[in-house]
Amino acid sequence: MATIELKNLWKEYGQEVVLERLNARVEAGEFVTIVGASGCGKTTFLKMLLGTESPSRGELLLDGKPIPAEPDETRGIVFQRYSVLPHLTAERNVMLAGELAANRFLGHAFGEQRRVLKEAARAMLEDVGLGHALDKYPHELSGGMQQRLALAQALIKKPRILLLDEPFGALDPGIRKDMHALVLKLWKEQQLTVFMITHDLDEGFYLGTRLWVFDKDRLDLQAPGAYGARITYDLPVGKDDRGTLDDIASRVDTTARALG
Repeated sequence: MATIELKNLWKEYGQEVVLERLNARVEAGEFVTIVGASGCGKTTFLKMLLGTESPSRGELLLDGKPIPAEPDETRGIVFQRYSVLPHLTAERNVMLAGELAANRFLGHAFGEQRRVLKEAARAMLEDVGLGHALDKYPHELSGGMQQRLALAQALIKKPRILLLDEPFGALDPGIRKDMHALVLKLWKEQQLTVFMITHDLDEGFYLGTRLWVFDKDRLDLQAPGAYGARITYDLPVGKDDRGTLDDIASRVDTTARALG
């Protein structure tokens, strides 16, 4: 059974159609990279996977059932902007989800439960290369280190699905390369299903096992909200197909200019 199924999925806000007629199956363990012009609904789609937005029409299924309508432990997310809490150390940032589960009012665990959470947080920080920074606050960490911390936060509850919303967009090329290696390592080790938005086609082809292009193939310049984006390309990747890359880049650029 597919992990994720999209069946004639639509997302509308009033008269504005953001996404329309999305149909796809994603099996467990796939790494789907998503590209497209700004405003084509990529982040909206990720929010539907997370559960903070609901489909307007159609079905979005997880293991054959409607995806939970709010975030839970099956899904972790990392944003482009660092989502870590500035007043907590790296260790406490990673422990927080477990502490809130233990006591949602105090946000603090005690005794044996706290010891177990601390050990798990330290192991996760080691996995993302931050074992030396347990007591550091986010402002003491570089951009790349903060994204490593955000990954640790997202993965500490052992989700099945990892959602990445342009997580490396603010990083310089050298750090991005290190983060690519880390994400691929974690994807394989933890047997994750990944959906990642990127504006970098080369990054999408390098990281993903499959690349989706969100594009508005119907445009009305007098009514730009009349039609939504669809998945216009669904490509198995793992090869360097420069012709395909150039074609996709041209279509994305055309849509971006049309949308203003």
